[in-house]
Amino acid sequence: MKLKNMFKKFSLAEAGAVTVDWVVLTAAVVGLAAVVGGTVKNAINAKGNAISTSIAATN
Repeated sequence: MKLKNMFKKFSLAEAGAVTVDWVVLTAAVVGLAAVVGGTVKNAINAKGNAISTSIAATN
């Protein structure tokens, strides 16, 4: 009987579900940051190359 009560109590607990939600949300934020970071990095490299070419052409 005690085992049945323990199982019932365990099945009603929701603390683990909140943890899973936060893990998924954090993974999504990290993934989005990686995509944005890659895009910004490429744009900065392109601008840097354009500036470098412009400076080299003036000398």
